[in-house]
Amino acid sequence: MGSKEQEIYQQRLEKGRRWKESGFDPYGNAHRPEHRIEQVHAKHADDDDAKLQERGPHRYAVAGRMVMRNNFGKAAFIKLRDGTGELQVHVKKDLLGDEAFELFKSGADLGDFFLAEGNLFRSRTGELTLAAERFVPLTKSLRPMPEKWHGLQDVETRYRQRYLDLMGNPEVKEVFLRRNKLIRYIRSFLDARDFLEVETPMMHPLVSGAAARPFLTHHNALDIPLFMRIAPELYLKRLVVGGLERVYEINRNFRNEGVSTRHNPEFTMLEFYQAYATYEDLMDLTEEMLSGAAEAVTGSKQVTYQGTVLDFGAPFKRVAMRDAVREKLPSLSPEDFRNAEALRPHALEGTSGEERRTIETLDAGELTAVLFERLVEEELQQPTFVTHFPTSVSPLARRNDQDPELTDRFELYVGGREIANAFSELNDPLDQKQRFQAQVEAKARGQAETMDYDEDYIRALEHGMPPTAGEGIGIDRLAMIFTDAPSIRDVILFPLLKPQAR
Repeated sequence: MGSKEQEIYQQRLEKGRRWKESGFDPYGNAHRPEHRIEQVHAKHADDDDAKLQERGPHRYAVAGRMVMRNNFGKAAFIKLRDGTGELQVHVKKDLLGDEAFELFKSGADLGDFFLAEGNLFRSRTGELTLAAERFVPLTKSLRPMPEKWHGLQDVETRYRQRYLDLMGNPEVKEVFLRRNKLIRYIRSFLDARDFLEVETPMMHPLVSGAAARPFLTHHNALDIPLFMRIAPELYLKRLVVGGLERVYEINRNFRNEGVSTRHNPEFTMLEFYQAYATYEDLMDLTEEMLSGAAEAVTGSKQVTYQGTVLDFGAPFKRVAMRDAVREKLPSLSPEDFRNAEALRPHALEGTSGEERRTIETLDAGELTAVLFERLVEEELQQPTFVTHFPTSVSPLARRNDQDPELTDRFELYVGGREIANAFSELNDPLDQKQRFQAQVEAKARGQAETMDYDEDYIRALEHGMPPTAGEGIGIDRLAMIFTDAPSIRDVILFPLLKPQAR
């Protein structure tokens, strides 16, 4: 704390002491507002001052943080802000009395919380105003608010101290209200289609559900290592085996990866599974769900994101991964996608070091995925389903009947980034054993993002899982689009950040 901040801190401590001497506990809990500010505005939105006086008195008791103050000798106009809005309050010596007004005048600071009670009127500018006949200090703020007129601009401080961001930039609250509206819509959409919301473990004994680096923890009583879940997939599919034919979960996943505008190690996912459905059924369902979500959250199926209008109302484009790569590399033939040596020179272009060494070990399917990510992904601005992923990069997806080197899988891309991943589930336990074993072998070769062999999941499949399709949707990335947020940190209340330098 700098010397100026320390001086302000000490001054406010002294003001809090004077509150206490006057009989007001600066951190007490004895007073309750009778009304929310939003209710006051809603009830009197159309009342001019003549109507207020004619129908009066309109007595209200509201409470909130003082966010504005204009002094006029023996009176002041202030604004109180609660969780629903702001209301102007007229604090006047004639109404409050000498002692109460002096306590306000000498002891009130921006950021303090007060309760104000009195009748309503319209000010000369027409603003709905409460004339305080009772004004009670509630909480003393020892540190100043962000500077009012310019808001809180420092990005690092905004993310690290979200409470200041919400104080200084009221529009930030709207971002998280929209996020909440998105999640509520998705829940209602799935509930209406007979999906059951469930909760599955956050700590797993194995690395499972997706190919990614896990966070490792330890259970002391059992003396066993545990992994923070990468995805709930295998637990949700166990429930389908057990007879819960439509299930979903909205919850946290954890992946030990870098931090960027698109990645946070702790993030929110929707995963849902439907028996007797295919990946094509889920494409139709996803199109319907996101079209409705866009309208519910933003008021339109056409959503502007970072200057580009994204159309969630039109049928989403559908393209096979190999076809998307061939559009960028027309010299490749369909047969080249079965030949790693035909694809490798293209994948090696511009690489060096560890990346180059890794690419030299990849098979044709893995190389196809590398080329797609490098050449195609960021150009997919409008909602696009990319289908038929290679089997070698889809260890849990069902093989395609016409081409076993491909799977019945899609990913949805919007704004140049992956939003959803889905497939017809692999329910053949023998095939799943082989896929798990391939993951174990990849791990032995040094590949970092792999899954463990899950013997109990194989046992579950051996009991029989009906034909099923499942999908995961990144809630944070979807919220970015529906709030026009350039960074994932803008839609996560408390994103992970590097420790501050001291």
